Amino acid sequence: MQYFPILSFITFLPILGMVIILFIPKKLDVVIKSLTLVITSVQVVAAVVILHSYNYALGGINDPATFQFMEKFRWIDINGFSWIGKIKVDYFMGIDGLSVPLVLLTAIVTFVATLSSWTINKSVKGYFALFLLLDTGMMGVFVSLDFFLFYVFWELMLLPMYFLIGIWGGPRREYAAIKFFLYTLLGSVFMLLVMIGLYFSSTEVLADGTKAFTFNMLSMMNHQNFTMTGILSPLNPHNLRLVAYIALFIGFAIKIPMFPFHTWLPDAHVEAPTAISVILAGVLLKMGTYGILRICYPVFPEITRQLVWYIALFGMINIIYGALCAMAQKEIKKLIANSSISHMGFVLLGMASLNSMGMSGAVLQMFNHGTITAMLFLCVGVIYDRAHTRGIEEFGGLATQMPIYTGFTTLAFFGAIGLPGLSGFISESFIFLGAFAFPTIRVIAVISTLGMLLGAGYMLWTMQRVYLGTLKEKWASLKDLTFREYAMLVPLSIIIIFIGVYPSPILSLMNSSVNAMVKFMADAQVIYGSFGH
Repeated sequence: MQYFPILSFITFLPILGMVIILFIPKKLDVVIKSLTLVITSVQVVAAVVILHSYNYALGGINDPATFQFMEKFRWIDINGFSWIGKIKVDYFMGIDGLSVPLVLLTAIVTFVATLSSWTINKSVKGYFALFLLLDTGMMGVFVSLDFFLFYVFWELMLLPMYFLIGIWGGPRREYAAIKFFLYTLLGSVFMLLVMIGLYFSSTEVLADGTKAFTFNMLSMMNHQNFTMTGILSPLNPHNLRLVAYIALFIGFAIKIPMFPFHTWLPDAHVEAPTAISVILAGVLLKMGTYGILRICYPVFPEITRQLVWYIALFGMINIIYGALCAMAQKEIKKLIANSSISHMGFVLLGMASLNSMGMSGAVLQMFNHGTITAMLFLCVGVIYDRAHTRGIEEFGGLATQMPIYTGFTTLAFFGAIGLPGLSGFISESFIFLGAFAFPTIRVIAVISTLGMLLGAGYMLWTMQRVYLGTLKEKWASLKDLTFREYAMLVPLSIIIIFIGVYPSPILSLMNSSVNAMVKFMADAQVIYGSFGH
């Protein structure tokens, strides 16, 4: 297994599928859909193989020797002008406990999104080709250890998502797609500028003993390789590092989305097709928090330690503001979109704790939110396919007509609330335990618990108005779940219940990496102490 490039396989398999689809005649829609389903199924199998072969004891984070399934070779090698030196970019992939849960999440969510896409009848060939391109972009972000490669995959997602919303979306799809594109592109510009600065400020020793600038993330984390020269050095290294940190953080915060960069999300969710909403909430939002943990925290540890109170504050704002916005919605999809803003705030709060409990909760919440919210959007898609409306007041009493569907929806709703016995409870509990243990953000943690109460409020209120009460006559002919819809909802239900009852396997998966991150951040206070006040 160690000689098989499984990370490249799981990343670029969808590209192979996309190329094949381009040669399939347009009229063979079923063949195109079936091929996409096979590709995403094989990805799930590959993710399970990775999980099975993963060594739980290795930490990763900043130690190249403890990353797993590593693939590295020189991708771009230019002997430039004397003032630039050698420009080298590595094709560098590897995973640790931060990325493995998200690789598994991406494979699962894209599989169920493929099943959800089965109802697409408009330009099927173009839709599934773009869908698979998006799949590669998402997977590539989570396995890249070279910043240049990371950025390529990050940008690769932008194009297919723009067209998937803009062509196959709802009535205001063009507006939502452009808004998504502009917000994300703004974040990418910030990221590009910082990436260039980091490149000229970090070095790596080559085989011949010479030093060269590098995009290698692990070299950027090593203070001995980080020269503090070039763009990020004079006149005040600390202040320029702070500027770079904030710019990079904003680039990732837009994707989360963190207040006040959140306004693109409800529009994108409402107008996107169901399957794209599932991917957007299930995977894309996690890239923001993953980017902060993978790059901002270990590359700028001293800045992170100084700004954790502000990170926690914005997490609290996300939690409460998102919940209040959700309570005001009259459309189910908008409600769930705003609930995502709230639940991603919990991730920020856990990340700000800088201890193993809180950060384990944050990483677990990224996975749990991906599965729970994906299930919520799938449930909305089920009813929209039948009723062609998502207005909360339009329904009532659906449990009478569609009892099995209501059962799955209830599971997803209570998972989002954080009911004990379901996965959301475990991650939120760890987040609050970790945040409360860190005195600096204890008050913020206490205030943030209001978000749990508000979450229960808007979820239960929606349940009561849509599924309970008297069934309206116009919905008396609605059919319950089909086999395809069972295939979408059952796997996610099993995951939500299993992690809620027995979270040890996934917590053990990330434990070594989270502990390595916490230790690295603690050690940074000594190494970089002269820069901070």
